[in-house]
Amino acid sequence: MFGLGCLSEAGAHASSLNLSRVALYTDKGISASDHVDKVQASLIQAGIDVVIYDDVAVEPTDESFKAAAKFAQEGKFDGFISVGGGSVIDTCKAANLYATYPAEFLTYVNAPVGDGQPVPGPLKPHIACPTTAGTGSEATGIAVFDLLSMKAKTGIASLHMKPTLGLVDPLVTHTLPKNIIAATAFDVLSHALESLTARPFSQFAKPETAKGRPYAQGGNPFSDIVAKEALTIVGKYIVPAVTDTDNHDAREKLMWASSLAGIAFGQAGCHLPHGMSYAVSGLVKDFRPEGYPQGAPIVPHGMSVILNAPSVFRLTGVHAPERHLTAYKCLGGTHEAGPSEAGDAIAEQLIDMMKSTGIPNGLQGVGYSTSDLDKLTDGAFPQKRLMNLAPCPIERSDLHQLFAGAMSYW
Repeated sequence: MFGLGCLSEAGAHASSLNLSRVALYTDKGISASDHVDKVQASLIQAGIDVVIYDDVAVEPTDESFKAAAKFAQEGKFDGFISVGGGSVIDTCKAANLYATYPAEFLTYVNAPVGDGQPVPGPLKPHIACPTTAGTGSEATGIAVFDLLSMKAKTGIASLHMKPTLGLVDPLVTHTLPKNIIAATAFDVLSHALESLTARPFSQFAKPETAKGRPYAQGGNPFSDIVAKEALTIVGKYIVPAVTDTDNHDAREKLMWASSLAGIAFGQAGCHLPHGMSYAVSGLVKDFRPEGYPQGAPIVPHGMSVILNAPSVFRLTGVHAPERHLTAYKCLGGTHEAGPSEAGDAIAEQLIDMMKSTGIPNGLQGVGYSTSDLDKLTDGAFPQKRLMNLAPCPIERSDLHQLFAGAMSYW
């Protein structure tokens, strides 16, 4: 559901799902906010017992997922509510999964990092209430985390993990710091752009059974339509949303684009910028961006994605030029580029948008150097689920080249 003030309807929706005792997942930065207060009050008014878990990590790890799952297992809840950004929603998905189907942690984690076992069946009801205009996690069955032993991100993906309902209230964007708006909006952009340029579903072998069908299907007509609309909205509103904190209309539009892009990549999947971002986030050195908690270094997810994107699309443009040119025009590009210029056109458009919104100048801007190329490559190469959705085959040497190209742009 999408609409101003819809968070106040959480109780009514929880009642319609016959919930009586729920765990409300959030993080310390949001737990004292009006958003949590509004959702909690609505649930209590509906006669629902609410227990708050606010120890969600801003960038979740396998350890924080395990702690959240332990809370869910011990609490005997019949449903879950998440109020926060993608980290909160993803953590709630994982807690719901391991409380419903207990297993060794790596059982459901994407192969080859984990065992890649399918989620056995439906989970308990989960109402997701996003508070950032970015991840689209309320529309997907994906939960992403840092695997500390690898110093890289990976995840769990299953249709069973998709929240039962999303309450998308654009009012939450009005008070977000500009750096959070920028990072999350670029996550939206890359979700849509990667979906639109992903390897088409028709190029994958048909699975022998329905259960063998992967979570991400590859590019398809439905995801194309939704992705193009999301790109058009981001192209028009990202700069005013970041540079003018009073432009509530622009921020609300990005919230809508976030849900659209979540639907798009929930169908098609993401590819290289996201696959590479997992290493960028996991190997963070001492980068602490303004607007984020300062207790530990962090490269925010959307930032870690977009820093790779111009380098990636310079490579992939030749493999799907029409789709890259379509994306370029959706984002506001006006140069009449031909097929051979598709990759450079979209890359330069992204770089202009990065400059206009205060995104660092490539990987060097968040503390990396060419001496880190091997580690970054090693961290990204295991992300086979994402690499296989790229519009062209990707070898380790290609990833090394892409990270080198992402070191700086201007």
